Amino acid sequence: MPLVTLGDRACHYRLDGDERQPALVLSHSLGLDHGMWDEQIADFSRHFLVLSYDTLGHGVSAAPPGDYSIEGLSQDVLALTAALGIERFSFCGVSLGGQIGQWLGAHAGARLHCLILANTSPRIADPPGMEARRKLVLEKGMAAILDTAMARFFSAKTLARRPPAVAAARRTLLATNAVGYAGCCAALRDADLASLLGQITVPTLVISGDQDAAMPWPSHGDVLARGIAGARAIRLDTAHLSNLEAPRAFSAAVLEFLLESADSAYDRGMAVRRAVLADAHVDRAVAGTTTFTRAFQELITTAAWGTVWSRPGLDHRTRRMLVLAITAALGRHEEFRLHIRTGLASGLEACDIDEVLLMVAIYAGVPAANTAYHLARDEGADPS
Repeated sequence: MPLVTLGDRACHYRLDGDERQPALVLSHSLGLDHGMWDEQIADFSRHFLVLSYDTLGHGVSAAPPGDYSIEGLSQDVLALTAALGIERFSFCGVSLGGQIGQWLGAHAGARLHCLILANTSPRIADPPGMEARRKLVLEKGMAAILDTAMARFFSAKTLARRPPAVAAARRTLLATNAVGYAGCCAALRDADLASLLGQITVPTLVISGDQDAAMPWPSHGDVLARGIAGARAIRLDTAHLSNLEAPRAFSAAVLEFLLESADSAYDRGMAVRRAVLADAHVDRAVAGTTTFTRAFQELITTAAWGTVWSRPGLDHRTRRMLVLAITAALGRHEEFRLHIRTGLASGLEACDIDEVLLMVAIYAGVPAANTAYHLARDEGADPS
């Protein structure tokens, strides 16, 4: 279990992804822990070294008694990243994590590449209510606030649907240390970050939930978007935990924001083309380019690879399988062979191809699937 000692307190953290990639720090909401980022980590770690951690008072991190502060929680982030040798990073925080992000943006902008502030506010709407909640958990434990918190975390339709994320959030909330939770309640109660917004100069994305009763757009997200120069904003159809209620939309919005680059679509496309098809194939295609075919090669590199394949909403494995299904259904056999061959060399397995071709048989016809099975066997997809 990875722990770092910050002063006299233990901080639990998790690292995912390639250490050669830029760093992205994820900070969770009040009452949950680093596990709320599991779905995003699967998406983000393809592009970033992802550091998620348990905020003071939560998860496996220490939970000392007393009132905490946003400044103190933010200093923990700076100390943790320094201890791990991470000099600069982008920061994404939800709710309490978003207030930490505001403080970092204002006071430690030199350490930040980009800032994502989700379902958060410079000041909560009801500080006395937060104080009452602090006292309640200390007196009666976490179960006393469970129903109220869950109704704020998720919309009514999501609670009724009962996806795994709801059950996981409920378990985590109940397991949270009441003393640590109360300490963070005090941090939220006392925080008033409005005067800091004008000091934030790093590129910032504000994410808000249209069903977020705790921090609705007009008096919270909109305040951030207007107060931070150049900030962008996106609104999702979620309640307070937008990354859990709309995980794919959340990941896509964050990645689109973070992955913007000065690279041309052609350069971006060539890098993706090589990653998917391998250098040997691309080198042959480039070497075989003539004056007659040059415009076509530039077109597919820019449009197919630099625009569509580079979009962050789907990973390369999913796109490979879509290409296999489409080319099999349409009888584009040369392209089908290419993506079978390069897919098998890059992590696709025979079972993946089998599932794709069964779908082709149902939706495009048995003859198309039959031909595709034969071609796939020729390319080594049949392990028997």
